[in-house]
Amino acid sequence: MKTKTELMYATMNPWKLFFVIAMPGMVSMFAMSVYTIIEGIFIGQILGEDAFAAVNIAFPLVMINFSIADLVGVGASVPISIALGRKDYKTANNVFSCSIVMIFVASVVMGCIMFFAAEPLSRTMGADDALLETSVRYLRTYALCSPLTTIFFAMDNYLRISGYVKTSMLINILCNVATLGFLCLFLFVLKMDVVGSAIATCISMGLSAIAALTPFIAKKALLKFTKPKFNKAMFKEIAACGSPTFLNNISGRVTSIVMNVSLMTLGVKAFGEGGGTTAVAVYAVLMYASDFCWPLLYGISDSLAPAIGYNWGAEDYSRVKKIVKCAYTGTATIGLLSTSLLFFFPKTIASMFANAEDVLLLEVSTHAIRLFCLAYLFRWVAVTTQSFLSAIEKPVLATIMSVSVALLFPIIVLGSLWSLGLDGIWLNFVGVNFLATILAVILLKRVKKEIKVREKMKNIE
Repeated sequence: MKTKTELMYATMNPWKLFFVIAMPGMVSMFAMSVYTIIEGIFIGQILGEDAFAAVNIAFPLVMINFSIADLVGVGASVPISIALGRKDYKTANNVFSCSIVMIFVASVVMGCIMFFAAEPLSRTMGADDALLETSVRYLRTYALCSPLTTIFFAMDNYLRISGYVKTSMLINILCNVATLGFLCLFLFVLKMDVVGSAIATCISMGLSAIAALTPFIAKKALLKFTKPKFNKAMFKEIAACGSPTFLNNISGRVTSIVMNVSLMTLGVKAFGEGGGTTAVAVYAVLMYASDFCWPLLYGISDSLAPAIGYNWGAEDYSRVKKIVKCAYTGTATIGLLSTSLLFFFPKTIASMFANAEDVLLLEVSTHAIRLFCLAYLFRWVAVTTQSFLSAIEKPVLATIMSVSVALLFPIIVLGSLWSLGLDGIWLNFVGVNFLATILAVILLKRVKKEIKVREKMKNIE
């Protein structure tokens, strides 16, 4: 007998399913990113440009650690959803239980690496002598808390699969409320620097991870903890299904290293001595501005992935196409709204992160946002396509998409626009997502042909 969640995936009107799952998922993903926005506002307004630049240099390393949880969480979610579609609850529960163990072990290992190699890693990311100490202390704080925080990034997937969409949204909202409270305590009251900011975020994420685990520990969720039984095939499946997201994250961090080094060079050329720090700070403003928009795209596509995977496993290809259509329509709408928001209110957004006294930073950031925002005219296509390909167990195609968007295209566009100086950096995102849209169309045509073949074979049977 199907559970309430399974009935929802299998029978609910696609557009109703969109609003029931994708809308809360969108809010949930936005809430997950708000902690970085809040942290950026506090650091930029209270601690100043140097601290802001130092955190931007260290943060990609923090995200690499979190991407391990994403690798396992997303990678496990696909076989779990498909197994549920096939009514194979034993496999679904085993993959879930094994993934939790894998995430914890990986977080301990990564935490140790980040702590002991913090200085050389920060230098690799582009930190000069002025920014190195701050970057190292910030990174080591996250490293020490890694075993308590990393699991938070995976639990959102398991909550949605089990039908706890609103619970996931609520936990993420509460996490950000707690982050705001702790930031006020550590930065305003206790007068701490970036370490206080990192501790505030880690405490909030740790408490939220415990809350997210509660339905599973209490055995109230669709997925159940069982004695984990590891096998080579399961590792390969999780790695294959999670690799697109993981490689996207890792490639993005590698790109960040290249960008930071380029910014330090081009910043000096544009603004003179110390201009590198300003250029890196502007780039940080762009990343924080993107956090207002990107999670909404990802929230829609990622939230609908379990439903797509479930129906793919059930061989209901007609329903798969209807749900995917809803996903693209939703993300296209968000893409257009995001472009409008960033284009018409660049100074307002920039001033949230740049102190009014940092006149140059505020002026350049406003200009950069106006150029950068055009990327969202195309970005929705790549985000939705990658999520769709992952949901139907097309890891190779999804990996091609993710690595191209996060590493290959940025490097190509960076070289092509180098003569434009810093404007070439701000326009990099536009060129990357335009190329990604072309690639997505090519890959989708290939998948469309496969679906037609599957439908014919099913009709014959």
